[in-house]
Amino acid sequence: MKGDHFLISTLAILAFATFLASADDPSPLQDFCVALKDIKDGVFVNGKFCKDPKLANANDFFFSGLQNPRNTQNPVGSNVTAVNVDNLVGLNTLGISLARLDFAPNGLNPPHTHPRATEILVVFEGTLYVGFVTSNGDGNRLFTKVLNKGDVFVFPIGLIHFQLNVGHVNAVAFAGLSSQNPGVITIANAVFGSKPPINPDVLTKAFQVDNKVVDYLQKQFWYDNN
Repeated sequence: MKGDHFLISTLAILAFATFLASADDPSPLQDFCVALKDIKDGVFVNGKFCKDPKLANANDFFFSGLQNPRNTQNPVGSNVTAVNVDNLVGLNTLGISLARLDFAPNGLNPPHTHPRATEILVVFEGTLYVGFVTSNGDGNRLFTKVLNKGDVFVFPIGLIHFQLNVGHVNAVAFAGLSSQNPGVITIANAVFGSKPPINPDVLTKAFQVDNKVVDYLQKQFWYDNN
């Protein structure tokens, strides 16, 4: 009986712990939200303030223009048009956003990550070579696929991924993201174009290259296609 009582008590504690674990904090909707001791010193919240629902109108839930091709005449040959809470305010608190991706022939959406969202991408025109890399614990495995019109691919939250136009004509894709503000970190821009620059000693050791290579890369103009 004592053994049974201990088992029941243990299961009850585990069940309660599971309940507590499910009541976790909401996911962050921006890079950081530093706490304040005095509320008068700040106006930001995790996300956006809400309009009085009685004052909302149809325009708050409307965005126009994604049918228009974007200019891809830039160093990477691509252009990403994001539709998120910053330009479609009705998305606030809804946990979803959208993007149009335009590619010139050989255009690239460089390796990047969305810290707050999973991405699902569908190709509307052209042919894209896409892929993502898993985390260190999974051995940094590379998953790739060549996508044609109508094909769909998913990029798990937080993982580095990319899209390359391998066709001879322009390509267009649309992506849905599981956050009103998914964020984007373009790897090369962040590592070699940070402000202020990362200490070259860090990068030479991390990438196992000569400091002249790091110096050259840090002096480049890292284009933001978003």
